[in-house]
Amino acid sequence: MSQQLLESIEADYLKKDNAPEFEIGDTVDVHTKILEGDKERIQVFSGVVIARNGSGTREMFTVRRIVAGEGVERKFPLHSPRIDKVVVKRSSVVRRAKLYFLRDRIGKAVRLKERRR
Repeated sequence: MSQQLLESIEADYLKKDNAPEFEIGDTVDVHTKILEGDKERIQVFSGVVIARNGSGTREMFTVRRIVAGEGVERKFPLHSPRIDKVVVKRSSVVRRAKLYFLRDRIGKAVRLKERRR
């Protein structure tokens, strides 16, 4: 009963029309809204989706990219109003639910095989 109550309350906060559709291993551009003083701007974080976890309003995804030779990971809430849009740039063939093994790899070893659509 309490689970049904939680789901009914959460249903109002889920993104229905523009919920991003992407999978693990996809290279994505995440457009986030950033507040600077009284101005609002869009900042793009691009990288590979290495994990998704949670469900409902608590669903999160992790994006990893390499900046100046250093790996940077950022977690985003999927249904956050701060996420403007998620654009899939490239899809990859993966056989894992979590791509944490990419953390140990450097250079060309980080590349994933592209999925043809």
